[in-house]
Amino acid sequence: MMYAVGVDLGGTKTAAGVVSADGEVLFSDTVPTLSRDGGEAILDATAKLAAGLIKKAADDGIAVERVGVGSAGVIDAARGVVVSATDAIRGWAGTALTAGLATRLGLPASSVRAVNDVHAHALGEAWVGAAAGTASSLLVAFGTGVGGSFVLGGRPLLGHRHAGGHVGHFASPYAFHEGTAIPCVCGGAGHVEAVASGPAIREAYLRLGGTEPVTDARAVFALAGRSDAAAIRAVGIGAGAAGQAMGGLANILDPEVVVVTGGLSDAGAPWWRPMERALRAELLPALAGLPVLPATLGNAAALVGAARLVLLPPA
Repeated sequence: MMYAVGVDLGGTKTAAGVVSADGEVLFSDTVPTLSRDGGEAILDATAKLAAGLIKKAADDGIAVERVGVGSAGVIDAARGVVVSATDAIRGWAGTALTAGLATRLGLPASSVRAVNDVHAHALGEAWVGAAAGTASSLLVAFGTGVGGSFVLGGRPLLGHRHAGGHVGHFASPYAFHEGTAIPCVCGGAGHVEAVASGPAIREAYLRLGGTEPVTDARAVFALAGRSDAAAIRAVGIGAGAAGQAMGGLANILDPEVVVVTGGLSDAGAPWWRPMERALRAELLPALAGLPVLPATLGNAAALVGAARLVLLPPA
């Protein structure tokens, strides 16, 4: 059986694990991402993490000669280069990700591949998670931001400019307050992410007149559970925007299944019920039976999907 190291490289932490060709994570490790130190320092730390796992596998008699990476940023998967990235990882844009890791690990360039981390997450769920066995799946993640990926025949659709999956950045009728479009972190306004992300739910609570001190969306959910009117409205708006957006995307893409992930989906029924109600209200009649499922792989999804890049050919 073949094995690979799968890497989930985010703005705060980098997780990696040795993954088998049947999708099992044998063991894993995590280090902080050196997000203020530039691309070369991040590559050094990531290579050290991967090398440690490769050595641990070798000590157990397992040969690992492939590395897949799911990384924050817009990734040119063909060249293995970070096309652009936010300030969450300083100096990451322009980094030769796969070549840099291959050189540091002494591996052939063809043995290291990379995609955006949400695409890796979707690949993991499509391979051995909630969407296992399907020909197509739409995964949408609602957390600090809003991202997504459409996996078709074992391949995520990356787009001509490698920016496919930015599902948080199209217009939402929910993203208005008193007739004015709510600013989005991308520099635009009136977008899904401006109202459906975790930080957006906190901001909505304050915008709607909430008076309790809240540091994040979890605090807003707690207040909603105690019948705080502004919190209930903020959660309802965010969940409704999320569901309507996914319903519209499903109408366009007609996936076999929709998989929902991210911190907001973990909030349970108070978010899931209004989200799914809005989603199903948006669907065309032909999609009325569309399965809408929670992700199942948790924090391992992206590293499993990253390993999938180098373990198996496209389905």
